[in-house]
Amino acid sequence: MRTGEATPEHDADLLLDFLNTIDLEEHTDLLDDAHGWRSWLTAHGLSDGDAARVRAVRDGLRAAAAGEPASLAGFAVPVEVAGGVPRLAGAEVTEAVLAAAVRLAVLGEWERVKICPADDCRWAFFDRSRNRSRTWCSMRVCGNREKARAWRERTRPE
Repeated sequence: MRTGEATPEHDADLLLDFLNTIDLEEHTDLLDDAHGWRSWLTAHGLSDGDAARVRAVRDGLRAAAAGEPASLAGFAVPVEVAGGVPRLAGAEVTEAVLAAAVRLAVLGEWERVKICPADDCRWAFFDRSRNRSRTWCSMRVCGNREKARAWRERTRPE
């Protein structure tokens, strides 16, 4: 993300794209694919950072989005002043993603960043529902599977 593009929608898109660089269903991790990771960075206009720090930020933000204990201590987001107005900025991937997460939190939108509770999915999504009650990344896939499983358990003869 380039510094001039900070909108809640852009922040959410960048954050979700970053959180979903790991796909538990497909057993893939973009951070383990050098070419794929470079392509991702280029597509987002960002520079690379230390691999361990990038992974730590992703894992910490995923845990936070899932409501699990997480710590991102030791990470910083640079502040720049443009036109007399301070703003969070960063061209390095961890800086940009953390800046997006902080902006969403300040706007009261962080609680909309969620992780699908399906153990075989765990996809990050942005809850755009009016009352912020969406649970599943997709009702057609994960929600349907869970509802079918619960129904089978309820109707199973004892």
